[in-house]
Amino acid sequence: MVDLNRMTREFLLGESVKPSMESYVQSVLETLNAIMPGSQRDKRRVEVAKSNLREVRRQCRKMQEQIRVLEEQVNILEENKES
Repeated sequence: MVDLNRMTREFLLGESVKPSMESYVQSVLETLNAIMPGSQRDKRRVEVAKSNLREVRRQCRKMQEQIRVLEEQVNILEENKES
Protein backbone atom coordinates (compact mmCIF):
# COMPACT_ATOMS: atom_id res chain seq x y z
CA MET A 1 0.00 0.00 0.00
CA VAL A 2 1.25 3.48 -0.85
CA ASP A 3 1.92 5.79 2.10
CA LEU A 4 0.60 9.10 0.79
CA ASN A 5 1.36 10.94 4.03
CA ARG A 6 5.04 9.97 3.82
CA MET A 7 5.23 10.89 0.15
CA THR A 8 3.62 14.28 0.79
CA ARG A 9 5.93 15.00 3.72
CA GLU A 10 9.01 14.07 1.70
CA PHE A 11 7.89 16.25 -1.19
CA LEU A 12 6.89 19.31 0.84
CA LEU A 13 9.73 19.24 3.34
CA GLY A 14 12.38 17.95 0.99
CA GLU A 15 13.12 15.10 3.38
CA SER A 16 13.94 12.71 0.57
CA VAL A 17 16.75 14.94 -0.74
CA LYS A 18 20.02 14.56 1.15
CA PRO A 19 22.48 17.46 1.07
CA SER A 20 25.47 16.99 -1.19
CA MET A 21 28.99 16.59 0.09
CA GLU A 22 29.71 20.07 -1.24
CA SER A 23 26.91 21.44 0.96
CA TYR A 24 28.46 19.85 4.03
CA VAL A 25 31.90 21.25 3.16
CA GLN A 26 30.42 24.71 2.60
CA SER A 27 28.65 24.56 5.96
CA VAL A 28 31.84 23.64 7.80
CA LEU A 29 33.75 26.37 5.99
CA GLU A 30 31.15 28.98 6.97
CA THR A 31 31.37 27.81 10.57
CA LEU A 32 35.16 28.10 10.54
CA ASN A 33 34.93 31.59 9.06
CA ALA A 34 32.60 32.62 11.88
CA ILE A 35 35.04 31.54 14.60
CA MET A 36 36.96 34.37 16.21
CA PRO A 37 40.13 32.80 17.62
CA GLY A 38 41.40 34.26 20.87
CA SER A 39 45.07 33.40 20.47
CA GLN A 40 47.66 32.93 17.73
CA ARG A 41 47.61 29.20 18.35
CA ASP A 42 43.85 29.05 17.82
CA LYS A 43 44.16 31.25 14.75
CA ARG A 44 46.70 28.84 13.23
CA ARG A 45 44.48 25.87 14.03
CA VAL A 46 41.56 27.50 12.23
CA GLU A 47 43.78 28.25 9.23
CA VAL A 48 45.01 24.65 9.12
CA ALA A 49 41.42 23.42 9.31
CA LYS A 50 40.45 25.74 6.42
CA SER A 51 43.39 24.49 4.38
CA ASN A 52 42.42 20.89 5.03
CA LEU A 53 38.84 21.68 4.07
CA ARG A 54 39.99 23.19 0.76
CA GLU A 55 41.85 19.94 0.05
CA VAL A 56 38.74 17.92 0.92
CA ARG A 57 36.74 20.07 -1.49
CA ARG A 58 39.33 19.54 -4.24
CA GLN A 59 39.32 15.77 -3.70
CA CYS A 60 35.51 15.76 -3.64
CA ARG A 61 35.40 17.44 -7.05
CA LYS A 62 37.86 14.86 -8.43
CA MET A 63 35.76 11.99 -7.06
CA GLN A 64 32.57 13.43 -8.52
CA GLU A 65 34.22 13.74 -11.93
CA GLN A 66 35.45 10.14 -11.71
CA ILE A 67 31.96 8.98 -10.74
CA ARG A 68 30.47 10.84 -13.70
CA VAL A 69 32.97 9.22 -16.10
CA LEU A 70 32.36 5.75 -14.65
CA GLU A 71 28.58 6.18 -14.91
CA GLU A 72 28.96 7.12 -18.57
CA GLN A 73 31.11 4.06 -19.16
CA VAL A 74 28.55 1.81 -17.47
CA ASN A 75 25.78 3.30 -19.61
CA ILE A 76 27.81 2.68 -22.78
CA LEU A 77 28.52 -0.91 -21.73
CA GLU A 78 24.85 -1.52 -20.96
CA GLU A 79 23.85 -0.11 -24.36
CA ASN A 80 26.38 -2.35 -26.11
CA LYS A 81 25.17 -5.38 -24.17
CA GLU A 82 21.55 -4.77 -25.21
CA SER A 83 22.38 -4.53 -28.91
